[in-house]
Amino acid sequence: MKNKVNEIQVRYKEQIPACFWEQISSSKDAAELLFKTWDKGTIGFQESFKILLLNNSNKVKGIYQISQGGITGTLVDIRILFAVILKSLTVGIILTHNHPSGKLQASQCDKQITDKIKEAAKVFDVKLLDHIIMTPNGKYYSFADEGLL
Repeated sequence: MKNKVNEIQVRYKEQIPACFWEQISSSKDAAELLFKTWDKGTIGFQESFKILLLNNSNKVKGIYQISQGGITGTLVDIRILFAVILKSLTVGIILTHNHPSGKLQASQCDKQITDKIKEAAKVFDVKLLDHIIMTPNGKYYSFADEGLL
């Protein structure tokens, strides 16, 4: 057992050809896609944090849920977030989380995690394009539109 080590396997599997990926050109495009795919049974009940993974043409490679929390918050492990980004060879990201309360305003914690992720993204040459807060009725708040990025 002394000379044995665990094997690490990194894998990303595309099931939809790139020519069919949706292109994001605005916060509205991203918010509509996110709301369409969000579980309507939990968006008004429990906070979740997800990332929209994009290629160099801002086409959607996929959406990955990083965490699911409670009524007023969820934890974001940046190491897991970047493991997913790097594993999928993503070059652009849009962060998103929901506010079950329907409040369309970024909290201080929302701003701090966004800044932390933005700084880490620079190290890996990944573009943080936006952070969108979704509400149960489909309305959204965009950090990019509000000049916070």
